[in-house]
Amino acid sequence: LKDQFDNLDKHTQWGIDFLEKYAKFVKERIEIEQNYAKQLRNLVKKYCPKRSSKDEEPRFTSCIAFFNILNELNDYAGQREVVAEEMGHRVYAELMRYSHDLKTERKMHLQEGRKAQQYLDMCWKQMDNSKKKFERECREAEKAQQSYERLDNDTNATKADVEKAKQQLNLRTHMADENKNEYAAQLQNFNGEQHKHYYIVIPQIYKQLQEMDERRTIKLSECYKGFADSERKVIPIISKCLEGMILAAKSVDEHRDSQLVIDCFKSGFEPPGDFPFEDYSQNIYRTISDGTISTPKQEGMRIDSKTTVGKAKGKLWLFGKKPKPQSPPLTPTSLYTSSTPNGSQYPIFSIEPVHYCMSDIKTGKPRIPSFRSLKRGGPALEDFSHLPPEQRRKKLQQRIDELNRELQKETDQKDALIKMKDVYEKNPQMGDPGSLQPKLTETMSNMDRLRMEIHKNEAWLSEVEGKVAARSDRRHSSDINHLVTQGRESPEGSYTDDANQEVRGPPQQHVHPNEFDDEFEDDDPLPAIGHCKAIYPFDGHNEGTLSMKEGEILYIIEEDKGDGWTRARRHNGEEGYVPTSYIDVTLEKNSKGA
Repeated sequence: LKDQFDNLDKHTQWGIDFLEKYAKFVKERIEIEQNYAKQLRNLVKKYCPKRSSKDEEPRFTSCIAFFNILNELNDYAGQREVVAEEMGHRVYAELMRYSHDLKTERKMHLQEGRKAQQYLDMCWKQMDNSKKKFERECREAEKAQQSYERLDNDTNATKADVEKAKQQLNLRTHMADENKNEYAAQLQNFNGEQHKHYYIVIPQIYKQLQEMDERRTIKLSECYKGFADSERKVIPIISKCLEGMILAAKSVDEHRDSQLVIDCFKSGFEPPGDFPFEDYSQNIYRTISDGTISTPKQEGMRIDSKTTVGKAKGKLWLFGKKPKPQSPPLTPTSLYTSSTPNGSQYPIFSIEPVHYCMSDIKTGKPRIPSFRSLKRGGPALEDFSHLPPEQRRKKLQQRIDELNRELQKETDQKDALIKMKDVYEKNPQMGDPGSLQPKLTETMSNMDRLRMEIHKNEAWLSEVEGKVAARSDRRHSSDINHLVTQGRESPEGSYTDDANQEVRGPPQQHVHPNEFDDEFEDDDPLPAIGHCKAIYPFDGHNEGTLSMKEGEILYIIEEDKGDGWTRARRHNGEEGYVPTSYIDVTLEKNSKGA
């Protein structure tokens, strides 16, 4: 390679160009990774829920799983950014720095080679000039010798001419000898420099270029490895992200989602009742069968259905108010009697009054126009009375939980202030105890306010839960009556084995109200006048008592009459008496009015 300086120049330049080409490749790969991570983050941001309140948080397992997948994908995008950053610092920046150093080193080595070549060329020129000068002087000396020999052989030539030619010959011969010595010296010097150039200087420069090129190759190998290591380092984290996606997919529970839908849209209203049977043949039966055991029609003794059951509230129908059926005037139903062996008689009520009153309740004016009006939305009330019972109960329970958390925070803050005040009182140099009094007063005020809010919401919750339990009991009683009277019966009529004995009408006035109220005792439980919290556990083994656990919340349906017992009811409708000293009673303000 001693004579391949130009080729080595081209090769080293190609090596640097290839290094920069690979650096450009790494740069474009970094841009791809950065753009990919940016697009993934934008995708996650696009499909992430934009919620401003807790009510909009995802609840369904399929939605939660999807949002978990989005979070894992966001972490995956972060790992792509880590890959780009690692490649930028470890590969691209190193390549650009090394390329700059490589160019500087290559330039220095090539300059040294060119300088050595220039010096050798200069030595060759000096040797060539001395050679040419020696050659010229030799020719001049030969001409002087030929001129001297010609004059010396010429008989006509004078002695002075011969002598002059001889002196010229001696001068040229002497100059030729001097140029010969100079040429020999220059030749020896050139040969030495040439040997030094090709065996010492140039090999050393070439060796430096070779080492430089090998270092370039090693650097490329290290960058190749760093390029792969940047990707390999994040593989465990990416694997965890993918495992998180798989776990999110496995967490989807279709049954839980269905239950959430049920809990979300459960209203607590009763389903609409059966349409009453309107018997238009009652007049025919009355005309044909004069021997019926029912009493004749008495217009003056007819009792209004509204006074029979009190102010019955209308039901909330699913798609609006059920129209009240137009039926002919009803005739009073006879009061059946039964004789005992000793001859006494006692009244037996037919099933008709129950269905008569139930029909009146069903056809009464509802308090809320329709369930559809609830879904259209309206002004949100503080007690959530605009919501269906079940949804109202859930909202009130959530609010009570939030208020309890706030009360706990205020309680902790009060305890901290009291401790700090005690420390200040014991060590006045640490602070003024009086400076904490305004904050302590404010905290106590906040605690009182939160307790009032909790009490108010618990009263509303007790009211809602009492109504829901009452509806459940009434629905159970209605189902039992429906099973007992299944056959030839209607909500406004009585049941008999003989169709001729079936007559219609409101109950007669001589039916005792107390006996009639006993029929509806199970359907209309006592309203809750407050609630209580069990301070101590109570077993309740005796008949008529109600067992309770410490901290259990019960409804108060009857106050202590002075005997030390309070009548309470559980959420499931179970009633009984509990010791008044075992509970902490909270009565509603309007309990007497209720």
